[in-house]
Amino acid sequence: MINAEENEQLVRVGRGTLMGDFFRQFWLPVCLSSELKADGDPVRLMILGEKLIGFRDTEGRVGIFDHRCPHRCASLFFGRNELGGIRCAYHGWKFDVTGKCLDQPNLEDKSKYPAGTPAYAYRVRESGGLVFAYMGERQENPPELPELEAIMGDGDDRNIALTHRDCNYMQALEGDIDTSHLGFLHVGGIDGDKLDLSDPEAFTVTEKAPKINVSVMPFGTMYSAQRNAYEGTEHHRFASYIFPFWVTYPSGSLDENVTANAWVPIDDTSTMIFNIDLRRASGGGKKGLRYKDGAPVDGLARPLEYLPTTTDWKGRWRPVKDSSNDYGIDREWQRNGDSYTGIVGVPLQDQAIQESMDHVVDRTMEHLAASDRMVILTRRVMLDAAKAYRETGQLPDVLDNPALCRDARGGDIVVPYGTDWLEGYEEKMAEIKGYSPTLHAAE
Repeated sequence: MINAEENEQLVRVGRGTLMGDFFRQFWLPVCLSSELKADGDPVRLMILGEKLIGFRDTEGRVGIFDHRCPHRCASLFFGRNELGGIRCAYHGWKFDVTGKCLDQPNLEDKSKYPAGTPAYAYRVRESGGLVFAYMGERQENPPELPELEAIMGDGDDRNIALTHRDCNYMQALEGDIDTSHLGFLHVGGIDGDKLDLSDPEAFTVTEKAPKINVSVMPFGTMYSAQRNAYEGTEHHRFASYIFPFWVTYPSGSLDENVTANAWVPIDDTSTMIFNIDLRRASGGGKKGLRYKDGAPVDGLARPLEYLPTTTDWKGRWRPVKDSSNDYGIDREWQRNGDSYTGIVGVPLQDQAIQESMDHVVDRTMEHLAASDRMVILTRRVMLDAAKAYRETGQLPDVLDNPALCRDARGGDIVVPYGTDWLEGYEEKMAEIKGYSPTLHAAE
């Protein structure tokens, strides 16, 4: 269990806080590429408690700024995105995507201000359908993007689903690495004897108390949930936490599952989830659990309906069903159906539980158990890494060696009984990729 001081350190993300300063040293996803149109409207964004605007210029380049014009602090959200830059509506000062001041039309003698005053702009990159901002100290020489499979290359942002969640990022992230809740929150009402066991994921229903294996890794942490499977075999369900707040989550067999979640803090009390599944746009998404007669198990899909987007700082990707309507809970289905919650859809079930802990959970009230080993380890690894950065300037190796996370994947495998969990993972990944993965437990 962590104490009250450590809980505060873990959850606060503003500039000058332990985790906030640490997170800023990594590339952070801020929006979908498709949300910013060339010469289109600026978009309000909030990341780590900072109010920013994003815009795409005439040539397609993206700018991510502090929203305040450096002249008199009027918000550039009201600016004109035109002809290669954004022009403040207050006095007409214009800035390109790097923050360089291009024009000061209200000044009679511009020679007194030869270069103008730059806007506060962050470094920007795009990859895999996402816009990333670097908010750290190395603006002149930022690190490379992480080599996560799900975000590398051109991508298609139809593979990505965003969701606003009204709680601190950490309790949301912890739901992604707490594997034993799957057998209750999501599938607790399902009769395992009726399932088609040809899908190994069915073992998450039939055996609800897995053995949790965990390890510190060069990129963060990794677990497997180990269960008995077919005669003489074991089922392992893998996921990895990758600095600063990525999770490669299990959602099917390891060979097909190229997924990642980013749990990006909007501020201390709200989170934007970037849910990436490279099968989504192609229609090759997860088929889901089925009964022996071939019928699908209802209520596990992602049927999120969103409220209309507003221009508020927190007005994007908000679900229609939320705490104000109890997430659409159906008590009759909960009592008499195959749902443990009466809430439709895995994302909404997670949302209900995580938001029910309050905006920021008080972890001093917890009573942790063996099923929480991955959560316990990940909290400690995150705090230790952030403290090392504050005290010595040292950052995790994966920041400047992004290939360290290239072979971190989530998913399910079935191996002979008694197989070492990490060896089983590495052998399967070598089979998938055709080379020995760059994966090894940290010393």
